[in-house]
Amino acid sequence: MNRFDHRKYRPMQAVPMHDRQWPNQTIDSAPIWASVDLRDGNQALLEPMNVVQKRRLWALLVKLGLKQIEVGFPAASQTDYDFVRWLIEEDQIPRDVTIQVLVQARETLIRKTFESLKGVHRAIVHVYNSTSTVQRERVFDRNRDGIREIAVQGAEMLQSEAANHPETEWVFQYSPESFSNTEWDYAVEVCAAVIDVWRPTPDDPCIINLPATVESSTPNLFADQVEYFCRHLQNRESVIVSVHTHNDRGCAIAAAELALLAGADRVEGTLMGNGERTGNMDLITMGMNLYSQGIDPEIDLSRPDEIIQIYAQCTGLPVHPRHPWVGELVYTAFSGSHQDAIRKCLHRQQSDEPWQVAYLPIDPQDIGRDYQAVIRVNSQSGKGGVAYVLERDYALMLPRWIQTELSAIVQRTSESCEGEVDSKTIFELFQNHFVADIRPTRLEGYRLDSHQGSDVIDVKLSDNDQARTIHGQGEGAISAFMDAWTQAFHTQARVLDYHEHAIGEGTDAEAVAYVLLDIDGQSFAGAAFDQDSVSASLKSLISALNLYQIAQERAMNIGMTG
Repeated sequence: MNRFDHRKYRPMQAVPMHDRQWPNQTIDSAPIWASVDLRDGNQALLEPMNVVQKRRLWALLVKLGLKQIEVGFPAASQTDYDFVRWLIEEDQIPRDVTIQVLVQARETLIRKTFESLKGVHRAIVHVYNSTSTVQRERVFDRNRDGIREIAVQGAEMLQSEAANHPETEWVFQYSPESFSNTEWDYAVEVCAAVIDVWRPTPDDPCIINLPATVESSTPNLFADQVEYFCRHLQNRESVIVSVHTHNDRGCAIAAAELALLAGADRVEGTLMGNGERTGNMDLITMGMNLYSQGIDPEIDLSRPDEIIQIYAQCTGLPVHPRHPWVGELVYTAFSGSHQDAIRKCLHRQQSDEPWQVAYLPIDPQDIGRDYQAVIRVNSQSGKGGVAYVLERDYALMLPRWIQTELSAIVQRTSESCEGEVDSKTIFELFQNHFVADIRPTRLEGYRLDSHQGSDVIDVKLSDNDQARTIHGQGEGAISAFMDAWTQAFHTQARVLDYHEHAIGEGTDAEAVAYVLLDIDGQSFAGAAFDQDSVSASLKSLISALNLYQIAQERAMNIGMTG
């Protein structure tokens, strides 16, 4: 068997940090969010967004409450340039929203970038150059000094161009691209040189963005890098430290969260994690992670279905049904034990207490999902799921002995159809297997009286379409009926369990009754509905007795044919 050779790769080298502080920190507030959907996300699409799609996604990002939005690379794309001009000329930027544009550290590109931003009230100009060892040695063929000089020149050009447009409030941002693959001390050195040019203050800070351009290590090593950077950077109070994590190892969100523990102030990402290769950090997931810990994410994530719809229309990308927090199936339980636990917890959950429901880390209703999708039934489901669905959709509170029998019936049905069984089908299965109060025997009427401390009952039946009246007495209607049945039909039956409850309220309420009988050593469960509770109880008994008779007839027919 041929195998790929792991020996061609080297592990990420960690710089010893024996006094790291980030493991002892906690996140207690939302970071500064920056969406890069319209730039980083857009350039990763097979078919980049057209003007209509970009405008629609922009409107969504603003509606979600994002205050910093990277809108493009106007010096490299005419479409991006025109989009920036549309935003400014058509007054599409709310006063509390700041647009961000990306540019390489090249004079002609920087000049065109500022040209595209003419008239904007406030903007972040994001300049970058690659600093990693492999980029220096194999792409740019420059040493450390040469790469640092590119960064300094870019910073100086931004400062010079901004001076020509004093009417705009400018914010400068620098990214040492591939920060995560740059030597720790050198990353600090390059950024410090840029900061020396801009000379930010606490009242007028710059942004230093630390990208994991290609995720190459475990999140803890990235957190070490960020903490090292923050601790060794001079004038830290005048710098907003930002991170931009990618998902090559599937850890972009974890890396961003640990980076916040390590001292970062700001996080760049995209909706649903769209981006190059395996994508960017997912703003939706990270925001919901904070929400689930009782932290206000400061962006509106309450309508995920709307977000998904617009995202899919604008990007052409699907959203996986198991996508964290907002996927179609993430609040759906098929497993029987999960369903049972959810059902019990929901019954006990009080509106004025912290959320405590097994298998549901948040209340699905918080984000516009209802409980219709929480429990769904297939061949893996158990009695708890079946019971929950019938209670939710038909207000039936099945006793456990019916739950057990019905769940086996539902499971066989699911296996035969090789798929999910909906609540309508489950209700029909319940009726077909437990409600049998019509044939061969049917209740036509009854009279219940008290006589010398006992209840006396006269019951009118239709027995195989023949009218018949039976009489009995006992303690209560059920006991009196069973006495009457035994005398008339010579069947020894004993009530093992009985339940009843109302469906609905007021004069329109209907009663449902469930009974479990022992007949000749076998258990038979029956159920019935009626506006009158006594009629419902008698009909449930007749259902169980009819099911017994049907079983006897079936056994006789099998014996005869055998």
